[in-house]
Amino acid sequence: MAFHSIRDLPDVIPIFPLTGVLLLPRGRLPLNIFEPRYLAMTSDALGSHRFIGMVQPSGEKQAGDRQIPVYGIGCAGRITTFSETEDGRFLITLTGVCRFEIVEELALQKGYRRVRASYDRFADDLKEDDAGVVDRERLLPVLHDYFEANGISADWNAVQEAPCDQLVTSLAMICPFEPREKQALLESPDLRSRADLMISLLEMAIIGGSGGQDSPVN
Repeated sequence: MAFHSIRDLPDVIPIFPLTGVLLLPRGRLPLNIFEPRYLAMTSDALGSHRFIGMVQPSGEKQAGDRQIPVYGIGCAGRITTFSETEDGRFLITLTGVCRFEIVEELALQKGYRRVRASYDRFADDLKEDDAGVVDRERLLPVLHDYFEANGISADWNAVQEAPCDQLVTSLAMICPFEPREKQALLESPDLRSRADLMISLLEMAIIGGSGGQDSPVN
């Protein structure tokens, strides 16, 4: 289902806080849902707009806090596949639609968290990125070196043929970057800046697993 305007997106969405898990617009994220509160969240989403917001925790829960704090920017995804296992789990796929800012957090519902979301800053997420802005000649060699250094096998024909936006989105989601690095990739304003940051992260990872170097993410 295509969305052409942020006015088509729900103002109130449930959020699913997961450390180190990144969803980007047009990315596909498989999830195994088993906690009762998130089973309820998924059921409610399936019965309404089918949207869930993926966010990352931004720190540890402190004394007096009701909930673990989360970053103020996440990505709203729509449930595009769903199945139920014999032991009562839900297996779903979220397809990223648009990033959002948390305007306010609302009262818990059936144990899960909900927020009022604003998509205004990220309306361009609903448009296709310009594939020509990504420096593939720089990205592909460093990606090859990164995979070799980490013993990751890949179908290089498929990698080389993948459209730039699909390649950058998939790599940003699956590469084992640190949570704050994942958040920086999420908050990158456009495909070019996301690709440039990812190249820097890959280059730093190749230099000996941080190698005492400063991260490009402050």
